[in-house]
Amino acid sequence: MSNALFTSLVGEFDRLRARFPAGFDSSLTLPCLRRIQEERGYVAEEDIDALTAYLGVPRIQVEEVLSFYTQFRREPVGRFHLEVCRNVSCSMRGAERLIRHLHDKLGVAIGGTTADGRFTLKTCECLGSCGTAPVMVVNDEYHENMSPEKADELLGRLG
Repeated sequence: MSNALFTSLVGEFDRLRARFPAGFDSSLTLPCLRRIQEERGYVAEEDIDALTAYLGVPRIQVEEVLSFYTQFRREPVGRFHLEVCRNVSCSMRGAERLIRHLHDKLGVAIGGTTADGRFTLKTCECLGSCGTAPVMVVNDEYHENMSPEKADELLGRLG
């Protein structure tokens, strides 16, 4: 099976590989997955196959990285990927209320995507911004001290 996306990134991966000492190809797993996701929006099965062949690593190594780092997605998401932290600090400062509000406003369950494909709503365990809780990430951009009102304003700007 041909993977045009992966093929288009091989030049970047080769340049990155040249920066590492010989024998450290497995260290490229994380940055390669990041670039794949930046281009496709998620990491597809065919990307995993191509990456394991390119790096010469067992598939389980790539799967471990994908399952450990929560920023990696294994399936398509909406144009705007909303992730709300629900760890202790965020929950104590209103994250659960924010999540309920977004659920009601968008009409989707956690993990769901709106019918028009614009928004995917997910939660995560920690975004590492406890001092500015509650926190929501939209397409890798942090929005801190969130409230339902601020979320409405943000969604309005996203159009």
